[in-house]
Amino acid sequence: MENIVTHSGKTFLSVNYSGKTLRNREFIKCNFNNCDFSNSDLRGILFNQCTFNQCNFSMVEIEAAGFRNVEFKESKILGVNFTRCSKFAFSFTFISSILDYSNFFGTKLKKTTFKDCSIKDAVFTETDLTASSFSGCDLSNTIFFNTNLEKVDFTTALNYIIDLDLNRMRKAKFNALNLSGLLLKYNLDIE
Repeated sequence: MENIVTHSGKTFLSVNYSGKTLRNREFIKCNFNNCDFSNSDLRGILFNQCTFNQCNFSMVEIEAAGFRNVEFKESKILGVNFTRCSKFAFSFTFISSILDYSNFFGTKLKKTTFKDCSIKDAVFTETDLTASSFSGCDLSNTIFFNTNLEKVDFTTALNYIIDLDLNRMRKAKFNALNLSGLLLKYNLDIE
């Protein structure tokens, strides 16, 4: 087994990792600013308490990668399969980021903050989102099926369609003026 290279407290600025393979590394309390990870292979890498600002994280391979207390700000995270991450190190905050076409099937994302994000055509099937928040997020065509949405805050979320019979919804929060996404299957004419 190769030695693991640890980077701690470093800032990476405009580094192009696109299409590259990174192995045997861990990043602790690092900042990545304007870095391109698109189509890179990050299998087995650990990111602990790291922040990604204005980064491109689209289509990365993250099998067995660890993301512990990681924050994405103004980043592009298209088509990422989060189901393949290490479940041991798995906690995020997403702010003003694009998560379209990402897959969170079967993940545990309790108390996760999604703020002002585009989360279109994403999958949250069998995901535990207990006490999470989707403040200002666009959830167009996103799938919630057999998902734990208890205490989730959707009060300022947009374009969601959630079947109340197919998800756990106790104490979830919604804006009274934006309930049509909960009633869509009934084909009602709501004004």
